[in-house]
Amino acid sequence: MTALPDPAEIVRFHDERVADRVWAKSGAARHADGVWQWIELNHRYNNLLWDEEDLARRKDVSDSAIAANKRAIDGYNQQRNDAIERIDEQLLSALVAVKQAPGARLNSETAGSMIDRLSILALKIFHMRAQTERADATPEHTEACRQKLARLVEQRGDLRGGLGALFADCLAGRAYFKVYRQFKMYNDPTLNPYLYGLKEEGRKG
Repeated sequence: MTALPDPAEIVRFHDERVADRVWAKSGAARHADGVWQWIELNHRYNNLLWDEEDLARRKDVSDSAIAANKRAIDGYNQQRNDAIERIDEQLLSALVAVKQAPGARLNSETAGSMIDRLSILALKIFHMRAQTERADATPEHTEACRQKLARLVEQRGDLRGGLGALFADCLAGRAYFKVYRQFKMYNDPTLNPYLYGLKEEGRKG
C-alpha cells in the first residue's frame, strides 16, 4: 500500500514543535527529505509568521521596525506557500500508481492546504491554552478563552478526520487533488506594477 503520513502523527508533530519555543528560529530540522521535510518547513514558516504578526502590531516602536516586520511576513508567507506546494507534490508522487475510479471526485482543497491549516490550528491552540493559564487574567477572560480553546480543539479534530478521509479516498481511487500554484503576484517584481513600474521610471529618468 502507498505510504502517506498519518494525520494523527502530523498533529502530534505540530504540537511538539510549537511547544519548543526556540525551534522555529534555531533552524534545527527533524526531517531532511520526503514529505515530512516540507511538513516541517511549512510548520516552521507558520511559527515564524505568527511571531512576526504579533510584532507588527506593536505601538511602541518606529515605523521602520514595523516595516521590517511586514517585509519578513511577506517572505515567510511566500515560503509557507511554497512548502504547501512541495507537500502536495510529494503526496501526489506517492499516489501516482493509484488508479482513479470512474467518477472520482476532485477535492477542491489540497491535502497540503489541509496540513497547513492543521499547523495554524496547532499555533492557535497553543497560544489560546496559554491565555487560560494566565495568573493576571480575569476569570471572565479565562473562561472565554477556555470556550474558544474547546472550539479550536474540536475544529482541529474535524480537520484531522477530514484529511484522513481524503487520504483513504485517494488511496482507493475515489478522490484526487491537484497542485494549485499560489502565484503571489505582489511578491513578483515582474507582476507587481509598483515594482516593475519603478524600474521603468528608472530607465526613463
